[in-house]
Amino acid sequence: MTAKEDITRHRFDKILIKFLLDEPFFSSIIRHMKKVRTRDIPTAGVTFIEDSITLYWNPDFIGGLSVRQVFGLLKHECYHLIFDHLTTRKQEPHIHWNIATDLAINSIIPLDELPEGGLIPGHKVKLKSKSALSGEMKRKSEQFSDFIAKLPHSKASEWYMEKIQKDKNIKEMIEDIFKPGKPSKGKKDGSGQPGGSAAGFDHHFENELSDADKALMNGKVKKIVKEAIERADRNNNWGSTPQSAKEKIRSMLKDVVDWRQVLHYFCGTKQRANKTRSFKKINRKYPYIHPGRKIKHTSNLAIYIDQSGSVTNDDISLFFGSLNELAKNVTFTVYNFDTNVDDINSYIWRKGKKFEKVIRTKTGGTDFDCVETHFRTKKDTFDGYIIMTDGCAPKPKNCISKRCWVLLPGTKLYFKNDIKDTVVTMEP
Repeated sequence: MTAKEDITRHRFDKILIKFLLDEPFFSSIIRHMKKVRTRDIPTAGVTFIEDSITLYWNPDFIGGLSVRQVFGLLKHECYHLIFDHLTTRKQEPHIHWNIATDLAINSIIPLDELPEGGLIPGHKVKLKSKSALSGEMKRKSEQFSDFIAKLPHSKASEWYMEKIQKDKNIKEMIEDIFKPGKPSKGKKDGSGQPGGSAAGFDHHFENELSDADKALMNGKVKKIVKEAIERADRNNNWGSTPQSAKEKIRSMLKDVVDWRQVLHYFCGTKQRANKTRSFKKINRKYPYIHPGRKIKHTSNLAIYIDQSGSVTNDDISLFFGSLNELAKNVTFTVYNFDTNVDDINSYIWRKGKKFEKVIRTKTGGTDFDCVETHFRTKKDTFDGYIIMTDGCAPKPKNCISKRCWVLLPGTKLYFKNDIKDTVVTMEP
């Protein structure tokens, strides 16, 4: 790292601290992001990496922004998460959706907080490298800028998306102006650098999420936003968040993700697929020439049930009820625990099997460390695990795999969960 880069990093850290103090609502969301300095993208952008929310930032770009512009950039990335632009609301084509979401978000953020090049309804776009453009590309870029300048303020992303999709000329201009470049170095998401007179000040990653991952990440983000709202309300301090934005944010939480669905998707993503070739399975592409592919899903998920004294038999019955639902689709291995894991009485809960009677083998205190220690001895057997608990114990050591906490209704963890953890609270 050069001296200039070191100065930029320290400056960015200082601005982050100021942001955390001045913007309590957004700070609750920023705290959950992993910050990565990189030159693999030209500006900054937020994405999901291995179940974690990651903010990438280019030091050259950040170094050229004022404090207020960094604030605007951070708010912009938070809004992408809050409004589900990366998960359930995401639309194709990717580049059209990027423009539509930026137009919606930048309608909320004050103008003096937006870095140059932002797409703002009712305002012409400041085109980058305008002098280096060919005559035809310059004409198209100016027409695109005029299109943005004529759009009304404060519409939903879907509204702007429809406007773009209905205008054939604008669609063609966008394809020409924002030509995808080569994938970013070291990235597997296929994200490209915009070419021509690229507008917009943040980078949009093109990584594709499965429906399962979308539900999982959407549930995680909803929980983060809900906690941010509760904290802001409790302290009666939303920072500079305008009233119109508060209403939109609250409306987004009305469609709360079903905890059962999130738990189901977590299990679904942890089922190992064993693939084999067989001539009994017809190859769709080359029938009777090459063997087909057989896929068999096997259990690789461990579930640890808290049976300490603070968890009643009725509580365990709730756990078993949710596991009966999960067992309709997957097979898993169950362990009971309190201050240690009961390995002797573990059992495999077969897909399709139902348990009516509660099985209890422990009644002591609670120690989550024993679960992680036990899991590490089984790491070659399982790819992840679920802890079903009331949350009443200190934080365990860092998890070496993916972990899901399933909490009883009205309970919460007594500590801040790891950034890659999934946390779901059962509702009556």
